[in-house]
Amino acid sequence: MNEGRQRKIIHVDMDAFYASVEQRDSPELRGKPVAVGGSRERGVVAAASYEARKFGVRSAMPSITAKRQCPDLIFVKPRFEVYKAVSQQIREIFAEHTPLIEPLSLDEAYLDVTDNLQNIPLARDVALTIRAKIKEVTGLNASAGISYNKFLAKLASDHRKPNGQYVISPQMGPAFVEDLPVGKFHGIGPATSAKMMALGLHTGLDIRNQTLEFMQANFGKAGAYYYWISRGVDDREVRPDRVRKSVGAENTFSMDLTEFDAMVAELQPLIDKVWQYCDERGSRGRTVTLKVKFNDFEIITRSRSVPVAVSSRSDLERLAVALLQNEMPPPRPVRLLGVSLSSLQGEDEAEPQLGLPI
Repeated sequence: MNEGRQRKIIHVDMDAFYASVEQRDSPELRGKPVAVGGSRERGVVAAASYEARKFGVRSAMPSITAKRQCPDLIFVKPRFEVYKAVSQQIREIFAEHTPLIEPLSLDEAYLDVTDNLQNIPLARDVALTIRAKIKEVTGLNASAGISYNKFLAKLASDHRKPNGQYVISPQMGPAFVEDLPVGKFHGIGPATSAKMMALGLHTGLDIRNQTLEFMQANFGKAGAYYYWISRGVDDREVRPDRVRKSVGAENTFSMDLTEFDAMVAELQPLIDKVWQYCDERGSRGRTVTLKVKFNDFEIITRSRSVPVAVSSRSDLERLAVALLQNEMPPPRPVRLLGVSLSSLQGEDEAEPQLGLPI
């Protein structure tokens, strides 16, 4: 780990962002349980207001489940252009304080305010100023976590939600992680969490008690990251040039599909969306991934990487359809299909785009 000057990192996370925008713009929704997403039987919740969360409604939950848990739930269609515009307003507020901004999504970002443009001595006061300006400009609440590294700043932003902030100082860092369940660690998903618990690793302290060699042997390169964050150490810099490495689109169908031709037809608008994103930004990628969810909710993914970047929509389509054809006939009816393109490059750094040998 580098022994440089101690950083001051803020993680800003908007509170129930999509749902809060809808409640802001439609006063009749305020104080009521709101879900942004599809209300149809096979829809999915994209975001839930805090009133809805009290009933257990969460993002990525099937709409029918959400409605069952909260009968008074109000579904609102997403307006992504509005969310993007508000996100840009928030980004401009960040830029008043630091050029070192690493967006994670429309509603959250890391900021390095070690040397901030307003010369505010304490990072907690920078966070307070930013949150107040966001409220003034957008009418929305933001929470913030402040610490000396990214891992702890993200943990801290969850600690006082909604509409709060929390500081984890260098003195607090290692102890704060000790009692943290491994499932709460940012970057540790359900599968890794289950593997850790099978190895007797239930908390940050359990990980800290292991050797670096043990963690790397069981978790590969990620093992070193887990080893260090269990000690409150995270040397990653805030990267303002963070490049998106993949783009994807997916759709849940109103009726399960079993026929190949019907699935190919459903892939077309997804391929259009992915290619439009790449075309608008001059991005090209080398790995195509097909996602399939069956009617029992089992998910499989199939990928193919090619030596040179995918150069056209038709190449992307041929690769995606070939991956689908390899899974025919499906073992069970298909509920959802998704297509993504990864290993993205900008046009100025892309390899020569040759015709794909498909």
